[in-house]
Amino acid sequence: MNKKWGLSAAALLLSAAMILPGCANKEQAPKEALKSAAVKATTLKSYEMKSKVVINNLTIDAPANGESDATTAQVLSMLKNAEVTVDGVYQADPMQTEMTLVLNLKGDMTMSFNIPMVMTAEKMYIKVPSIPFLPLPKTVVGKFVELDLKELAEKQGTEFNPASMDTQKVQKLSNEVLNTLLGEYDDQKYFSDIKPKDAALPEGVEAKQVVQFKITNDNVKEALTIFVNNALPKIIDIVGKPEYKEMLNIKDTDLAKVKEELQSSKSRAEFDKDLADLGTYLTINQFHMNTAINKDDFPVYQDLLMDIKVNDPDKGENLSVSLNASNQYSKINEKQTFTIGIPKGENVITMDQLEKEFGSTGTTY
Repeated sequence: MNKKWGLSAAALLLSAAMILPGCANKEQAPKEALKSAAVKATTLKSYEMKSKVVINNLTIDAPANGESDATTAQVLSMLKNAEVTVDGVYQADPMQTEMTLVLNLKGDMTMSFNIPMVMTAEKMYIKVPSIPFLPLPKTVVGKFVELDLKELAEKQGTEFNPASMDTQKVQKLSNEVLNTLLGEYDDQKYFSDIKPKDAALPEGVEAKQVVQFKITNDNVKEALTIFVNNALPKIIDIVGKPEYKEMLNIKDTDLAKVKEELQSSKSRAEFDKDLADLGTYLTINQFHMNTAINKDDFPVYQDLLMDIKVNDPDKGENLSVSLNASNQYSKINEKQTFTIGIPKGENVITMDQLEKEFGSTGTTY
């Protein structure tokens, strides 16, 4: 199912690209509103955010395969109705981000645990959680593991690239990519305005415009064709600009190889064949993404609804996925309050100390 999965994933990636923050004046057409979004994104200097993913359904039907089937069934049971939330605070200058990831498993094995994280321009701190099925040394649980990004780069034989942490440059890149991508799609076929009162916005979220990007069984083939033939080559050229190559640590030879493979007759033939067969293995029940814009032209809420089925008739394998995802932004460009702060003193351990603690207990990881 590799090629089929790849093409289906491309369809999802295409839609996910639209989740970048958006803004617009009410009189703007939906696509123009989202193109303005990329410009507005470059002005985000700080914000609070809340993200959530809920897995409504995740099932795999495949021929019996003994022990692997039992493992798969156990994993699926754990993920049924699982929720992942991320609450965070970000500021650009000085660069500081903190977030808390919460995983709630609600299947046969109910459990919940939190993972607080902090990031600065050169360091990352991850708090070691207490996980019921993973016995960790008591001496490290509750401590923040300090990761020095410069030291990690040196250990890997590379040089630390501060440009990779340049959020302003990331926003600029996102701006160019999104404008290029959106420019290839027809406003009437893929974009629409949703009345805010009909958009199921959470309490406290006020929006003057809600823009929806939607992919259906009727337009998915055209959307993928446009993405591969028109948008992707232009996006590769954007990524190839000197300032972005440095930030992403990409070589000219790598970009040239990707472009050559994309344009080769063999790749084109394989893409055309998979695209022609798309309807036999991909079914989109629902797939849309909404972006809500407030009176100050900032995005305050985004949500994705995905309900798809991917199947391989030749192998008798079927995958069904249904999930909801959302992002909510507040306190945009205001002074932020960091509740975790930058960990210090006895609350911090290094990677070397962590490895020694695991070694002293005979634990492997």
